This record gives sequence, structure tokens and C-alpha cells, in this order.
Amino acid sequence: MLPLNGVRILDLTQVQAGPSCTQLLAWLGADVIKIEEPGKGDRTRWEMAGNENIDSFYFLVFNANKKSMTLNLKNREGISIFKKLLEISDVVIENYAPGRMEEFGLSKNYLNEKYPHVVYASIKGFGNSGPNSNLKSYEHVAQAAGGAMSTNGFNEGPPLFTSTGIGDSGSGLHCAIGILAALRQRDLCGEAPSVDISMQDAVLNLLRVRFVETFNDGQAVKRSGNSVWDSPKCVFPCRPNGPNDYVTMVITGDAWESLLALSGNSNLIGNKIYETEDSRKEHADEIYEIIAAWTKTHSKNEIMEILSDLGIPCSPVKDTVELLNDEHLSERQMIVNLNDPDRGEYKAIGCPIKVGNSEIDITPPPLLGQNTEEVLTELLGIELNQIKSLKHNGVI
Repeated sequence: MLPLNGVRILDLTQVQAGPSCTQLLAWLGADVIKIEEPGKGDRTRWEMAGNENIDSFYFLVFNANKKSMTLNLKNREGISIFKKLLEISDVVIENYAPGRMEEFGLSKNYLNEKYPHVVYASIKGFGNSGPNSNLKSYEHVAQAAGGAMSTNGFNEGPPLFTSTGIGDSGSGLHCAIGILAALRQRDLCGEAPSVDISMQDAVLNLLRVRFVETFNDGQAVKRSGNSVWDSPKCVFPCRPNGPNDYVTMVITGDAWESLLALSGNSNLIGNKIYETEDSRKEHADEIYEIIAAWTKTHSKNEIMEILSDLGIPCSPVKDTVELLNDEHLSERQMIVNLNDPDRGEYKAIGCPIKVGNSEIDITPPPLLGQNTEEVLTELLGIELNQIKSLKHNGVI
């Protein structure tokens, strides 16, 4: 048994924010039915595709463990079928542009009134309320609006976009938590509340640790590059000097004296210039040169082994290929092997949430419309001859 066995979700989302949410819920056992436009589907099926005849990895990384049903929501009969599915479902989630659900006749107010048992979850760039609620957003827009971009980069340079999907996948995480809370409230009170997620809100929430500085001094946070909190600089070059031959470490307390010894600078132990964390920050460039001179003589994995044995928090800067071949991640089933009917065998990213002793079987994302007949026959009892008619009329 997985935690969400028995929960059925109608997934109207596409791209990343919504699909990242529903994939997490599917991994945890929910029956996620991805509703896609006939003949097209989620646009990530073809965006960034290496082969135009095979679904893109952009689609594959966000849609494992789901079912795919094609259904035309611009068609009256398609809406009728969707409403029948709502009667036997627990959640409907969408990340359409503002106003799209209203165009389908499926507004939040309508769904709350007609299907009070269904959690209506929505992800928008700026949420469903407030003066900016009608604005559209993308990942980089959310990072700018939520403040992350202003704090990322070096102080002498421009704000920087971060490749981590804090706007999209960050919203997906927040939405998954909201859905679980809403289901709990429904079970307690009998009616399901709606879930309203803003990408800007999600980025702001993930950024809150940086607000400590602003709360202390009332000033906007300055970009500080690789200087993290009390560490003067925390990323150092290693051999053989490739683009990702770097190591990061925490230089506090006893770690500083250990690094001085390792780097052949024991004579500096006790030197008042470098004695405290504040004084080391004042001499950040000197500290960097002392440590970098040593790290450049070792590989990042050698340094990881040396510092870990001393209890110093550290890590090699790992690139994406290294992560796919990481033994630790494989052991934790964060990197898994899948066999797709079209693509064949490939490596995929697994579920980061471990609940009890539940084993999560990661299954390949569905082909477009792969489960349409299954859903119509098994859940709604529609006969095969009627399904043929629905296909002919462009409903599915």
C-alpha cells in the first residue's frame, strides 16, 4: 500500500509546475489521469525533443506513473465526459492561463458548488487573487518577481537566473502539500477546500532565509556570489581544472585549523588575523588563495574523502552526468532504470519522498492517449462502439 492509494486526480496541467506536482502524488500512489488535447497533448512531448517521433525527455521527467487520456474540453460531449469523471474523482488540478477554466464552464465556483467533494487546485503565475492575478508567468519571470534573481550572482554583476526550477517545481511542491492538506480537511469536514498556488508566492517562500538580512538591517540583500553566510568563499578549484572540477566546503570552527594543517600552513594556526569567522570574512581573498592552492593539487573526489573523514561538511560540485551515475543516488532509488515502449531503456529520476517502508515502482510516462479506452470503459462503463463514435467526432 502506498499512502495515496484510492485517491483519483484529474490532471489538466502541462509543462512543469503542475506536472511536477501530480507526478509526486502519482509516485505516492494516487491514480493520476492526465487529460490531454487529442492529437497534441502536453506541449513538452515535442519541445526540446531529440527525436521528433519520440516523446521528449522534457515530458518524460515530469510525467512518470500517470495515465494519459485524450479529451477535447472545447467540445460539449468532452465536457460531459469530464464531468462524469469529476463525480468519481478527488482532485482536479490546472495551471492554465487565467480565465481558461471559465471558458470551459469549469470555474472554481462552479466546481465547488457542483462537486463539493473535489479539491480544486490551481497554479498560476501570481495566484487567483490580487491586482496581478491576470498576469502570465514563466520560470524566469517567477524568479524575478519572487526575489530570487535579485539575490543570485556576484555583487558586481547583474542578477542571475538559477537553473533549479524553483518557480515551476517549487510551485508544484507547494501545490502537492496544499492538496494533501485539502484532502485531510475534506475528510474531517465533508467538503473540499480549493488550493490556490502562486509561482511568485512559492519563490518568495523558498527565499525567506535571505530575508533575515533585510529584517536585520532594512536593506535589500546584496549578491554575494560564493560567499555563504559566515564562509568567506566556499567553492574552490580542483584538478584537472575542468568546468566542474570544484569542491565546496564549510569553513567554520575547527575546520579552519584542519585546512591550514592540510594545506601546509600550520604556522598560521592561532594567527589573530584569521582567528574568528568575522576576521576571515574581512580577509576573504587571502583565505581563498590559501585553500585554493591546496585544492588545486587534488581532485574533487579526493578532497571529498579527506574532508569527510575529518567531519568537515563538503561536496564535489557534481554535474548532471555524474549524478546519473552516482552510486548513493542509485541505492536510494533517486536514479532508476526505465524501459519505455518507444525509447527503450534509459535512466530516470526517482521519487525524493520516502514514506515508511513503501517501495515506489517508477513506471514510464504514458504515450499520448494510452489509457483513454481504459478510463472510458472501466471507470465510466462506455461501450466500445460509442468510443469509436467519440474518436470519429474528435471528442477523444
